[in-house]
Parts: sequence; C-alpha cells; structure tokens
Amino acid sequence: MLYASATPSAKRRTLRERLASGDLLQLPGAFSPLTARLVEAKGFDGVYVSGAALAADLGLPDIGLTTASEVAVRAGQIARMTDLPTLVDADTGFGEPMNVARTVQGLEDAGVAGCHVEDQVNPKRCGHLDGKQVVDVATAVQRIHAAVAGRRDPDFLVMARTDVRATDGIDAAIDRAKALVDAGADAVFPEALVGVRELARFRAAIDVPLLANMTEFGKGELLTARELTDLGYNMVIYPVTLLRLAMGAAGAGLDEIRATGTQQGLLGRMQHRSELYDLVDYAGYGLFDEGIYTFRL
Repeated sequence: MLYASATPSAKRRTLRERLASGDLLQLPGAFSPLTARLVEAKGFDGVYVSGAALAADLGLPDIGLTTASEVAVRAGQIARMTDLPTLVDADTGFGEPMNVARTVQGLEDAGVAGCHVEDQVNPKRCGHLDGKQVVDVATAVQRIHAAVAGRRDPDFLVMARTDVRATDGIDAAIDRAKALVDAGADAVFPEALVGVRELARFRAAIDVPLLANMTEFGKGELLTARELTDLGYNMVIYPVTLLRLAMGAAGAGLDEIRATGTQQGLLGRMQHRSELYDLVDYAGYGLFDEGIYTFRL
C-alpha cells in the first residue's frame, strides 16, 4: 500500500547482487508509476525510465529538452511505487561535470538504483537516429568521473553509455568504453550496436556488466532474452515498448469511438476495473482505513 516496502538502499543492493549473479536482468521501460507497478506484477527484474519515453510523455522530442529536475521528479514517482530497482536515463548529465555530480545526487535522493550518462554532445539526439555527435574522450571521462565522485551511496550504479559506434565504428566504441570503465563506470551501455557479431565483440572486450538496448524500429535487430544470455549480457532494456503499445492502442480506440460513437466494441481490449483495482491495491487501502477508524487505545 502507498509506496514500495523496500528502501532505496535495499533496491540498490539488490541490483548489484543480481548483476553479480550472471543472470540476464530484463528491465521494461515504465513511463508512469502505474506502468512500473505492472512491470513488477508481471515478474520482471527491474524498471527502466527512458529519456525518450519521458520526453514523449511530455509531448517533446528526445533532443535534450527535458531538465534534470523533470527527470528526477518523474523517476522518483516511478521508483517509489515498486520494490524493483529502477535504472534511469540521465542523458548527458545535464551540463558540465559539476552538473553531472548534482544530477546523480538528485537521482539518489529520488530513490532510484542507478543511472547512465552518455557521451553525446548537448543537446543530444535519440541514440538510433543519424547525425549524432559525441564529445571527445577527455570530456566523456570527466562526466563519468564526476558521476562517480558525486554519488554518496556506493551501491548506486553509475553506468556509462557510449554512442561512438555510430560516429567512429565498433573499434573506437570499445576503446571509448574501456576509458569510461577506467574512469569508474560500474557498467557500460553500448548504444546502437548492429548485429550479434558486434554485441559479441563488445562482450569479449569489456569486463564489467553490459546492457543491451532492444528498442523497436532502431539500428539493431531485436534479440531474445536467451540470445542475449548466450552472448553474456547482464541487462536488457525495452525502453519505449510500453509507451508505444499504449499509444497504439489509444489511437485505435479513439478511431473506433470517432467512427462508431461508442466504446462498446473496445471493452474486450481494456484493462478491467477489477484488474486496475488489484494493481493499485484498493483492498490494502481499505484495510488500512478500517484499522485507523476502528483503532482504540
């Protein structure tokens, strides 16, 4: 009832322990606290907060328009509704190295388990669009060093994302990832790798946990959890999947109402009222309320 029973520190430790287990952790993207509840109810390992999904939910393109405060507030709303660890997209860290450190501390205060900071120039672009630009290696290293230096909870996961594959090729991306690990990154997110061969090369070269991005309509192919496990990856995100599903269903539903004048034909596609009540734990709130009103010294 109300919020998660696990503390932020406990969720961070859980994420660290699960990453050390060798299992592949599946983290669907949640664009709202309610969808985070659904991710947990369906038995996944964690929750991901995508910068692209957050921007889209605000009606904005994913070009660096969201602020550190907006991301921290929304991520905190999502993280507090689930006992699962929450990983957050922190874009480029929202400024210079000191801003990156402050971003990490803001996300710690929001209760998330970790974040990734990328090496694109600011303003950034969606990782699967053409025309991206990356900062030089010294600037990228400074960002990660600042993130690590800024965190206060050593269990908070600092992940480095690199977009160098799209600009300079796979060899340069591996070299960049090694420099970011040397700067203190706990894990690496190599964005927009193309094909199993590149994923395998990255795994063979980097000895910290790796994240695979299984986003739809992107540069790479959509691999199964078994394929990613066999490749030795530790995490997989499905960053915008739930938002795309929801928006697709919402658009089709509005078309039906516009065409027929009623939602009657849509009832079988809807989450039932009883399912929603179970998800938000109506019964738990009722028991709590009853206990307060019947309490006597």
